[in-house]
Amino acid sequence: MTYRVEVSELATQMAENIRDVRIRRKLYERMVELEQDPELQGKPLGDELIGFRSVRAVGQRYRIIYRVEKNIVTVVVVALGRRHQKSKSDVYELTKKLLHLGIIEKPKRKRQN
Repeated sequence: MTYRVEVSELATQMAENIRDVRIRRKLYERMVELEQDPELQGKPLGDELIGFRSVRAVGQRYRIIYRVEKNIVTVVVVALGRRHQKSKSDVYELTKKLLHLGIIEKPKRKRQN
């Protein structure tokens, strides 16, 4: 099944802040690949980022954080950036902060009967 990839305004800004045009192009190319089987790509995130997935891009240094909305067959890219462990600029730490501030919407939970 083919999904529609939607890039949030925030993720677009994050991409535009990357000065290297080649890196930006590779990030967008990787996002397009999410059209096919996005749940089989990357890995599910845990803790505060449950419901989101992360896929590596551009030589393993960058991450694309996204959620899959099955009911509307859409992949929503919510953030992207470099992985800097133990740094405030780490894409995962930044995503958590944006989630707490309400800038990024938490994925909706499936109802259980």
